[in-house]
Amino acid sequence: MSLRGVRVVELAGLAPGPFCGMVLADFGAQVVRVDRPGSQGDVSRLGRGKRSLVLDLKQPRGAAVLRRLCAGADVLLEPFRHGVMENLHLGPDIMLQENPKLIYARLTGFGQSGSYSKSAGHDINYLALSGVLSKIGRSGENPYAPLNLLADFGGGGLMCALGIMMALFERTKSGKGQVIDANMVEGTAYLSSFLWKTEQVGLWTQPRGQNLLDGGAPFYRTYKTADGRYMAVGAIEPQFYQLMVKGLGLKSDELPPQMSTTDWPEMKKKFAEAFAKKTKEEWCKIFDGIDACVTPVLTFDEVTHHSHNKGRGSFITNEEKHVSPGPAPLLSRTPAVPSAKRDPLVGEHTEEVLKEFGFNQEEIDQLNADRIIENKKIKLNSNL
Repeated sequence: MSLRGVRVVELAGLAPGPFCGMVLADFGAQVVRVDRPGSQGDVSRLGRGKRSLVLDLKQPRGAAVLRRLCAGADVLLEPFRHGVMENLHLGPDIMLQENPKLIYARLTGFGQSGSYSKSAGHDINYLALSGVLSKIGRSGENPYAPLNLLADFGGGGLMCALGIMMALFERTKSGKGQVIDANMVEGTAYLSSFLWKTEQVGLWTQPRGQNLLDGGAPFYRTYKTADGRYMAVGAIEPQFYQLMVKGLGLKSDELPPQMSTTDWPEMKKKFAEAFAKKTKEEWCKIFDGIDACVTPVLTFDEVTHHSHNKGRGSFITNEEKHVSPGPAPLLSRTPAVPSAKRDPLVGEHTEEVLKEFGFNQEEIDQLNADRIIENKKIKLNSNL
């Protein structure tokens, strides 16, 4: 795999950090998650392909163990607010001095500087400060966050993974590591570049929820079907729009012009009435194979059985029969091979990892006795 041989030390955190680490693991990196003593593990359930080591970083000897791990690692991924790592004497100045090739990735909500750098927050707060939240919502209603996907995982975890990739590539030329300041506010704002760049072409001149791509257009929204399900319509271009209208059993010459914005509310009603006459399955039979940009809104239960996803093997099942999306994108020569094993238990690999990084048994036993580390022994089922 593409990242085979890359060693990553991931300090346990919530959602964005674990996702970033999972992406790296999916593509071949050796990812060790450093959990806190007494931790219940990754509540985000994004531990695929990782190993777990328990280490008390609040104790000086625990911090010393982490420094030793990072001396032999390629990437350190840390999710703490500005100043936390420095207070533990684990800041980038110290770590890069001990390992000049280390990629020190800092993934936070607000970044390492600025008036909010030490503030707490969640996806909706980062989305709000990025400006993107102001654009999302129905006309006349409050802005609403589209789950916690945009800031946490798009602007946060995935953008951090991209930064790590670029830093690793640059290191092949310079031989040097560097610090990555990945944060969800700027990452999400960067994702929204299209919104900023199209402000001057009139794409967002109307209030929220009344524009072409935010639910204002009757040909770019969802509609309820006779069986209470939904179809998604994205028939923007005239040729797709015509096919969509025809599929609905309507006549274009009896409808207002497609881009007559004053008629959009009335057109929404007509389309809604049409979609309500047939079930989702019936609409799928009409629109499948037609370039009308009309697709079913699939539930998680349905998505793995859809012919397109099934044909591509887009979803995978692990040894515990849990289904999740497979890694993307697909690489032709060095594709990701995600682990089919269960997520690691907290401290399951403590001793194994320490030995790989040069710790001897006597050192490990002493660290364990002093409660610097925790080593969870897995009991095998004798009936297996």
